[in-house]
Amino acid sequence: MAVAALSTAGLSQYLSASSNLSASDQAWQSVQQSLATGNLSGAQSAFNTYQQINQNLTNESGASSSSTAGTQLATDMKALGSAISSGDLSTAQSAFATAQTQLQATPSQAVQSANAAVAQSVQWIEDILNLSNSSTTDSTAATDPMSSILDSVYGLNTSSSTDPTASILNSAYGGTTASGSTTSGSSSTVTPSEMYGNEGSGASVNAYA
Repeated sequence: MAVAALSTAGLSQYLSASSNLSASDQAWQSVQQSLATGNLSGAQSAFNTYQQINQNLTNESGASSSSTAGTQLATDMKALGSAISSGDLSTAQSAFATAQTQLQATPSQAVQSANAAVAQSVQWIEDILNLSNSSTTDSTAATDPMSSILDSVYGLNTSSSTDPTASILNSAYGGTTASGSTTSGSSSTVTPSEMYGNEGSGASVNAYA
């Protein structure tokens, strides 16, 4: 659930920032092309679009343009807008060049938002990887339920044995069993005479003695 939420939020923010950045760049390029061809009407429309996109982003982020660079960029943009509105092509072209230079020192709000989205996405990816690694580690370290039950009932540690039955027999009868065998004790066979206390292979029991 947490991983899905992080993935969805990160992707949504990144796509939104990328879309706004693309629209802002296209509008700015349109201003440049319109001024280059003397199309003041087209420049005015594109400039309005550019300003609207970045102003909306500024309002959404709560960013402030109180810095010297930010204030200078705002001043240059205002001069560009005034020149375009007045129909002064030469002044508008000069103002555009000035604003273009300032944008290199002070990125537009669309660029700043995109950079922030990229940084946030990287952080989310790291968080997701950490959650995934943690989940894998917990799963690997988990004890086999059967081993836990056997250990609890018989006091055995079955993690090193591939045959829990052999471990149980070993605990109950004190013998050492080989893997895959249920024979207790040594490999020699216990004879009836040995079982009843007779010694030697030739000893017999006389029922009428």
